[in-house]
Amino acid sequence: MQESSSVVELANRLRGEVDRYSPGGKLPSSRALVERFRVSPVTVSRALAQLAAEGLVVTRPGAGAFRAGPRTPLVAQGDTSWQEVALSADGAADLVPRTVDASGVVVCLAAPPPGVIEFSGGYPHPTLQPEKAMAAALSRAGRRPGAWGRPPLDGLPELRSWFARGIGDTVTAADVLISAGGQSALTTALRALAPPGAPVLVESPTYPGMLAIARAAGLRPVPVPVDADGVKPALLADAFRATGARVFVCQPLFQNPTGAVLSAERRPEVLRIARAAGAFVVEDDFVRRLVHEDSGPLPRPLAADDPDGVVVHVASLTKATSPSFRVGALAARGPVLERLRAIQVVDTFFVSRPLQEATLELVGSPAWPRHLRTLSAELRGRRDAMTAGLRLHLPELALPHIPSGGYHLWLRLPEGADETALHSAALRAGVALTPGRAYFSAEPPAAHVRLSFAAVAGTAEITEGLRRLRTACDEALGAAETVRHTPPGL
Repeated sequence: MQESSSVVELANRLRGEVDRYSPGGKLPSSRALVERFRVSPVTVSRALAQLAAEGLVVTRPGAGAFRAGPRTPLVAQGDTSWQEVALSADGAADLVPRTVDASGVVVCLAAPPPGVIEFSGGYPHPTLQPEKAMAAALSRAGRRPGAWGRPPLDGLPELRSWFARGIGDTVTAADVLISAGGQSALTTALRALAPPGAPVLVESPTYPGMLAIARAAGLRPVPVPVDADGVKPALLADAFRATGARVFVCQPLFQNPTGAVLSAERRPEVLRIARAAGAFVVEDDFVRRLVHEDSGPLPRPLAADDPDGVVVHVASLTKATSPSFRVGALAARGPVLERLRAIQVVDTFFVSRPLQEATLELVGSPAWPRHLRTLSAELRGRRDAMTAGLRLHLPELALPHIPSGGYHLWLRLPEGADETALHSAALRAGVALTPGRAYFSAEPPAAHVRLSFAAVAGTAEITEGLRRLRTACDEALGAAETVRHTPPGL
């Protein structure tokens, strides 16, 4: 059972027992709860913290947990219906109405219900995260001189240099800004490069979180199709001419969701086309460290081969570490760097210095290269287990491309299939997947689903998840086939 499920179950059981104690009464010790419920001390600690957050218990270090006193009655709810008018009127004059829709992101961020296998996750399973190394890095970082002081606005110089070296020898620390993860960096980049109402070119399909950023900023995402070699240059040039866009957002390495890698032939073409259009390329290099063990040499980031400042590069450590290790970087050249810096300072001031110090401790430790090697091997094993299982048990789900990096597979459903129906059937069968609709900024050419092989505990869980998915496909796709072959009027 996953740790999060154990915490929820223990909190529920303790919640039902709190009333047995009088206000101020002491609950059983943590050791007693560990022995009674056969869970880990961490689970007990987190369950008690949940009850404390709800105001049911009070924890006192060294003394234990106690039932809280009587709670203050809830204040009567007011009438908030007026907000519908205010929020609707807010964007009435916008050229492109702003829409704040996080549904496509929440699917990848929200933990599924207990017992449901997570093929929808956007982050590696805790067993793939360097938890011990991160804990040790945080401990060492907290003792560094000045670790709790105010950091430089652009980020610690040593960390900026580390990110610059990872991009290429043409990038220096002076070109880099430290950000609070990749999502924050993308938000800053789009705000800096495109005014509200402007078109922004995006790959199709593409990352739903980026589409959400664009729409929340009042931008108009315009799709440019990709294939196994990345974005199609001729269509990119056509889109620039047709829209007058000044920004193209792409993921040249292990693209989300297709897993495509921009080919060596297309890389200079993309830069040339953007430069001729007077446009920026936002390069979201989000999974460079999630390369699989059998991958060949990786292409350099586009930013490494860009002397003219066309590329605004976004990098992040989050995917290779933990969802909560939110450290990333923006890299750019020329006047745009000052605009990026100004927007980031206004939005966030700076990234937590202890977290930056911990990042330096982590990536400078012997544990870091060991973790990356282990992660690379594990991802390959899980990818192979999922692809083999799909071919054997679910051949009707088309897998056009097997990536050599990243954490997911992109599957095309049979003609006439309903991905929403499959998603619902899968949840009933006990497996969570990601419907493909959210990855398209316009009408999708077919129904798709994305399956993550990194968010599960291992290959045994992949096998069980595919067994459950077979049941869901029999229900959802079988029903669609019946409807498709039923004569009209019956």
